[in-house]
Amino acid sequence: MTRANSALFRPALRHTIRAALIGGALFALAACGGSDRPRTELQAAQINTIGVNAYLWRAALETVSFAPLLQADSAGGVIVTDWYANPANPNERVKMTVTILDQDLRADALRVAASRQINDSGNWVEAPVQAATVQKLEDIILTKARDLRRQALAS
Repeated sequence: MTRANSALFRPALRHTIRAALIGGALFALAACGGSDRPRTELQAAQINTIGVNAYLWRAALETVSFAPLLQADSAGGVIVTDWYANPANPNERVKMTVTILDQDLRADALRVAASRQINDSGNWVEAPVQAATVQKLEDIILTKARDLRRQALAS
């Protein structure tokens, strides 16, 4: 075989090898599509098509839905509400930030921060937030997330 023929043969050989590899990969993938249903319970605590744990994300959105949203970034896992004043107590308002830190459904994958202000003669003044308030919000979100996971596994 001459050098010119060898140079012409190489692209055809590469194309044939590439086609064989792609065909083999497709065949292997086709073999994976059996009639068995995927076992969701193995990875159910780690549903993360949005960048963070979907159960925590949904539970957090539901929990803070009473307040207007400023930002909801599912890829970064950050939810920021605008100021909310309870109609029963219009001289006090709160603002919350929920951060989901992990793709797993775990207590340490969630952080809630809150700010509180009190109306003092027409001016909003910073006021302390009780630690129990933030802890209660985290507990509510985690409980909702676990319930959502249980519901998804049961169906």
